Amino acid sequence: MKYTLIFLLIFIAVVSGALSAVASGISIPWRQLFGGIKTNEQQVLSGLSNAQGYNLQLFADDVPGARWLVITRSGDILVSQPKKGQVSLLSPDRNGDGQADAQRVLIDKLNRPHGLALHENWLYIAESDAVGRVPFDHSDGRLAGSYQRIIKNLEDSGHWTKTIEMGPDGWLYLSSGSSCNVCIEKDPRRATIMRMRPDGSEFKILATGLRNSVGFDWSPKDGGLYATDNGRDWLGDDLPPDELNLIRPDNFYGWPYAYGDRVPDPDFINDENPTVKEMIASSIPPVHEFAAHNAPLGIRFLRSPEQPEDYRGAALVALHGSWNRSVKDGYKVVSLHWDDSGDISQRDFLWGFLSDDRTEVSGRPVAIAEDSQGSIYITDDYAGAIYRLSPGNMLKSSAPYPLKVANNIPKKPLAVDSDAVREGKALYQSHECAHCHQQQVPLKELSKKYTLETLASYFDTPTPPMPRYDFSDQQKRALAHYLLSLEALR
Repeated sequence: MKYTLIFLLIFIAVVSGALSAVASGISIPWRQLFGGIKTNEQQVLSGLSNAQGYNLQLFADDVPGARWLVITRSGDILVSQPKKGQVSLLSPDRNGDGQADAQRVLIDKLNRPHGLALHENWLYIAESDAVGRVPFDHSDGRLAGSYQRIIKNLEDSGHWTKTIEMGPDGWLYLSSGSSCNVCIEKDPRRATIMRMRPDGSEFKILATGLRNSVGFDWSPKDGGLYATDNGRDWLGDDLPPDELNLIRPDNFYGWPYAYGDRVPDPDFINDENPTVKEMIASSIPPVHEFAAHNAPLGIRFLRSPEQPEDYRGAALVALHGSWNRSVKDGYKVVSLHWDDSGDISQRDFLWGFLSDDRTEVSGRPVAIAEDSQGSIYITDDYAGAIYRLSPGNMLKSSAPYPLKVANNIPKKPLAVDSDAVREGKALYQSHECAHCHQQQVPLKELSKKYTLETLASYFDTPTPPMPRYDFSDQQKRALAHYLLSLEALR
C-alpha cells in the first residue's frame, strides 16, 4: 500500500507538470515523458500532410536526438545523435513493413557528433570540436578500423554543430556557425564554410559571413553549392530573413554587419568605419529568403529519376522552427524549385508538425537524405523519429536493396612490395590465419571493399570472430599487402 501511494503521487506530479507545460504552450512528446512508450504510427502520421505523389511512413521512432544522416551503398542509414555522443546504424526495410529492420550503435564516445559523410571506404564524422574518419565496410555495415581525428581544436561555443559533406570535386567541406548572436569573431574559422583534402590536409576557409550554415548541397543542374543560413535573433518576429546562399570561393555573405540584401545590422548601422561600409557593400545577398526564424537546417537536392518529374532537381529544406518569435512558425519541410530564368519558388513538402493555432509542436525536421530508389528520409530531433517518403507506388517493393552491394569505385592496381608481402605471409602463417579463413570465413573480393590503407586499419578493430592482434603499423600494412597480393595473383 505504501509503495502504491508513492507511485500514485509521482504519477500525479508528472502529469500535473505536463499539463502545466502544455498550458504554457510547450508541447511534450508523451513517448519521451513516460520513458520510451512507443507512439502508434497512425497517431504520429495522422496530423502530417505531404506533397502529392509520395507515400509517408514512420521509418523509426526510437532515435533520440536524431540529427544528420547518410545512406550507405548497401542501403543502411547512419544517423548522428549528438546528445548521446554516438552514431547509430538502421538497417533498411527489407521485409516491407515500412520500418527499419534493426538498429544498433555504430560508434560512440564522441563529442557531440553532428555531420556525417561517406567517401569511398571512409565514414567522416564532424564532432563539435573536431573532424574524424574511420574505415567503413559498406557490405556489412561494420567499422573496418580505428577512428582517427584529422582536424582538431575547433571551437564549439555558441553554435556548436559542424556539418561535413564530400564535394563533387573530391574535397571535404565543413561548416562552422558563429559563437554568438551578433559579434566580430576572434577565430576566423567561425561563421564560415571551409574545405580540406580527404585526409585533412590543405585546410582552408572557403567563404565567410555565414552566421550558421548548418546545411549545404550541390545542385545537379548547375553544380552550384547552396547553403542555408540562420539569421540573428532579437529583431522582432519578421526580421531578419533566414537565407539560402549560393556559395562561391572567397565571397563574404554579410554577417555580422548586414543581412538579407545588404541591409545594415542595427548593431553596426551607425558605425562610421569605412571598412564596415565596404564589407556591407561587397557582401553577397541571398538567392532566396525564408521567413524569419524558420531556422532552415538540412538541404538536399533530389537526384533520383524515380522522383515525380516536378521534383527532379528540386531541393528539400528542413525548417527546424522558431524559438525567438511570439507566434511559432516553420516546423516543416519545403521544396525549392528553380525555373528557367533561375528564380526560386517555395512549396510545402511535409507539414503538420505545428498545430493550426501555432501553439503546439509535435516535431522539428533536421536533415534529409535520398536513397538510390528515390525514397526520402527526414530526421526529427524533437520526436526522435525518422520519416520516409517514397515516390509513387514504391512501397509495393518489399526488398528495395540487395543484401550485398559491391564497391564499384575504380581502384589503382596494387603496386606489389615483395618485402612487405614476405613479412605479411610470415604473419599470416605464424598466427595460423588460414585455419579459420580457408574453412569458415573465405577471403574473397577484398580489393572491392578495401584499399591498402583501410585494410591495414581494419586490424585495429577487426570484426569478430577475428581476434585483435597488437600489430605494429608496419605489420598491419605488410599483412594487408600480402592479402591483397593474393587476390591480385588469382
